[in-house]
Amino acid sequence: MRDVATHAKVSAMTVSRVLKGDPKVAEATRERVLGAVDALGYRRNETARRLRVGGSGMIGLVVTNLANPFYSRLALGVQEAAYEHGLRVLLSNSAEQVDREKGLVEDLAASQVDGMIVVPAGGSHRHLAPAALRGIPIVLASRPPGGMEADCVLVDDFGGAQAATSRLIEDGHRRIGFLGNPPALYTGAERFRGYWAAHEEARLEPDERHVRRGPTDVATAERAALALLRDPDAPTALFCTNNRLTQGAIRALRTLDVPVSLAGFDDFDLADVLGLPLTIVSYDADEIGRRAGRMLIDRIGAGAGADMPARRSTVPTEVIRYGTQPS
Repeated sequence: MRDVATHAKVSAMTVSRVLKGDPKVAEATRERVLGAVDALGYRRNETARRLRVGGSGMIGLVVTNLANPFYSRLALGVQEAAYEHGLRVLLSNSAEQVDREKGLVEDLAASQVDGMIVVPAGGSHRHLAPAALRGIPIVLASRPPGGMEADCVLVDDFGGAQAATSRLIEDGHRRIGFLGNPPALYTGAERFRGYWAAHEEARLEPDERHVRRGPTDVATAERAALALLRDPDAPTALFCTNNRLTQGAIRALRTLDVPVSLAGFDDFDLADVLGLPLTIVSYDADEIGRRAGRMLIDRIGAGAGADMPARRSTVPTEVIRYGTQPS
């Protein structure tokens, strides 16, 4: 700024007033200062400015699996909300490892981010409480807080799973297999609960032999689906709890070439052109990020001493159908 002032033959204070858009600066002076800015390639040091006026201008986002398109969409939603308020987003991946997550949030706290959005790993999240993070505001996404109070944005996991499974039952299926995440994972547990509730509502009881609660990716889901579908009393339909597991099941169907209907949570690219009867639980993943971002910005604006109760927001789901469905 001093270099700009010397070049324009004005004071550093005048340069500051021009850059802030002060209408009291004479037009000739403004043009001279802006010309010096262009000539010197001046860029304001936002980090230094934020430290002077308070805040870093950055928020942290920690997700569990960047390879999953769901988290890319969530990150875009967070970025949209942040951009509206002049904030930048620092993105990190925990790989579902609690120890790695702890290290990441500690690093973000040390970087003096204004707040964090975390898709938490594990069941206890005490290390994410603001008291453990120097008072930094935090919002959880996709999974609710465990062992602490915090704002969170969730998907209607139970309702979506129940609705999709009910569609399979309405199609006439009575042997519906389940491919789901480990029971300790909140989303997997809620979606299993919805699958079971749909059977109870129809006065049916799922066959435990057709339930697999352990697959975590495409490869493990494919192996689990192959084992289920090679059984003499194989299911006639499968419900999968996320897009990766659905894709694993599709691979198994292609290998065995058997007429099995699929239902799954999370829409995914090309689902509509596969030619398979697919029942998909869809929702706006960007909206999860937008809501989480806006919640966090509310917390940041309220200040550390604000007495605001923890809030919970749930993004709705809808069931969409691809391919030729059974008549």
